[in-house]
Parts: sequence; structure tokens; C-alpha cells
Amino acid sequence: MRRDIGGRFVAGAALGLVLAGCGDEGTTPWIDVPGTDQPGSVETLGGEEATLPEDAADRTDNAVSQDSPRVEDEGGLAEAVAADEGGDPGTGDPGIPDPGATDPGPVDPGTTDPGTEVTEPEKFSFFVTSLRAMQDLSGSANGFGGDLRFGETGAGAGLRGADKICATIAERSMPGASAKVWRAFLSATDDGNGNVVNAIDRIGEGPWYDRLGRVFALRKADLLYDRPSSADATIKNDFPNEDGVPNHRPILTQPQVDNHDFLTGTNAQGRLYGSTATCKDWTSVATNVGKPRVGHSWPRSGGGGPGGGPGDQDMANWMSALDEAGCKAGINLVDNGAGDPGSGTVGAGGGYGGIYCFALTP
Repeated sequence: MRRDIGGRFVAGAALGLVLAGCGDEGTTPWIDVPGTDQPGSVETLGGEEATLPEDAADRTDNAVSQDSPRVEDEGGLAEAVAADEGGDPGTGDPGIPDPGATDPGPVDPGTTDPGTEVTEPEKFSFFVTSLRAMQDLSGSANGFGGDLRFGETGAGAGLRGADKICATIAERSMPGASAKVWRAFLSATDDGNGNVVNAIDRIGEGPWYDRLGRVFALRKADLLYDRPSSADATIKNDFPNEDGVPNHRPILTQPQVDNHDFLTGTNAQGRLYGSTATCKDWTSVATNVGKPRVGHSWPRSGGGGPGGGPGDQDMANWMSALDEAGCKAGINLVDNGAGDPGSGTVGAGGGYGGIYCFALTP
């Protein structure tokens, strides 16, 4: 019987040398070694011949020089054989499978290797929407104004659209973040079923963390202050946007801008401020549908009132600082005192119609 052993010549040769010491006395197998004048065949212990391909010498030389360990004696060759067959080089076990062994089968991809470290998702559950994001999503240099439907239709479309804006921006900053339930901090007169919506009731119980994992608030009660009482000191008086950048100076290479006004429609307890404070429940950019209530993402100073403002103003309160000029889309980033009340825009007092976003889970 003849068989082509090709690239397995080295292992076969080694096995031949090992078996040489185990044959009957006077019977010595021989091996055709490349470079000798022997014919291209190997006589085995059983008298069989195995034909070598014509290029066996070249292939064997390559195999020895590149893949196989060089050995000096039969013991070393035995180790080479064992290693080549997947066995134990220390015992010479050629690695023949135990027919009685049980195949453990494929690993269930749904199981976790106990030796694998499982990392928790990054904490990210609060941000203020940046001007860039609002411009990108609205497709307008002036942003959304008071119409936050963002493609949603029907009853309650303003709130649903605002929530979608939050989820979309979160995903842009941290892929996978949109898997969380995101809510815009907005109050409304009607949720679509005739019920008043209070912003404070939409956002879960906390805690909330910014994009860099800093605490914004540990619990809902901590939000009911001019500035969140448990907030990290680095963001307490300058809320960060979706990238974790304090929004008073969103472009670090440029000076601070006057962008503190954020839409809420909410009073200082996080509840609906009034029927004309929500731009028709965040569906209108008209200038004659009321004046949206806004909070301050960073505190202002001046005037009277609890937080330094005249009348019903609290210039330090993050959720209920003052009434904006109107619901029209518009931006004002220049600090000029009283702003531009005649413009009728959501940004007249210093802003661009941004919103606060909270996730229901940290």
C-alpha cells in the first residue's frame, strides 16, 4: 500500500525513529532522508511503502526550519512528535483522543465566563442640550423655538418630540445611551388625555449623573432648590451639555456666552407654571400664544426677587427664573442686560430654546 505523506514527513520520520527501538530484533526500518541517494519512499515496519512527493525535500527543509523544533536525539524527536500531534511533550503522549471522553459541546453564548470581568454601563442621565445639537436636529440656525414635536404628531406630540430630542442627542454623545428612557424637563397643560403634566413627575427618582459621571442630583428632593443641593461643585452653577462641557462656555477656545435660559414651563416646585407658559404644550412658534417659562442653567444676578430679579423672577433658579419673550425660534448669546423682549423669541433673554434632559435610570 502506498500513501502520500507530504508535509507530515517530519512527524512521520520522527515516529519512525522512535518505533525503531521497538521492532523485532534484526528488523530495522529505514527512512529516506532528503539529501541522500535513497529512492523516494519509506519502508514501514509492516513492509508497506509510502511514496513521497517530488518536492518533499524542499517542503521538509522548510518545515524543519520554520515550524518544527530541532532535536539532537530520539527523545527530542519523541517530544516533537507529541507536540505535533497535540499531546503532552513531557510524556510522549501523541494526543490521541480518549474515545470514552465526553465532548463538552459548544459554549452557550448566553452564559458568562466566571473569569470574565463584567463592567457596568457608564453613568449618564442628565444634560442640557447644546446649541449645536439643537441646530443640527432642527435643521435651522435658530433651533426649534417653542415647537418641539420633532416629527411627532397627534395629542401630546410636543412632549413626545422633546423626549425624542433628548434620546437622540444622548445617543450622539454616547452610543447606546438612547436605550435608556429619556425625558425632557417640561410641564404641559395636557398630556393628550386631558391631564396636566408636571415636569418634576416625568424624570424618575434619581440619582442623575452628567456625561462625565459627576453627580447632578442624588434624589428628586435635591432638585427643589435654586441649584441642586447635592450637585458636584464643578457643575452646580454651570450645568454641562451632552458632552460634559459646562454650557456657559461651550467652546473652550472662545469666551463665555449668554445662554442661560432653558425652556421648562415650570414653577419652582417643578409643576406647571401656567396655561400660557408652554408654547401650546411645545407645539407652537407663534408670538401670540403666551410667554414660555424658563430656568437658568447658570445663575444670573441683579434686581429684586428671591434670586435677584424683579417681580416673579428668581435669576438663580434652574427650573423657574422668568418668562421668556415668546415662542418664536431665535438665538441671543450676547449679554445686553434686558435682552431683546421685542423679538418674541425663546432666546430673547439670553439663550436658544434649549431644554434639560433626564434619564429614568442612572
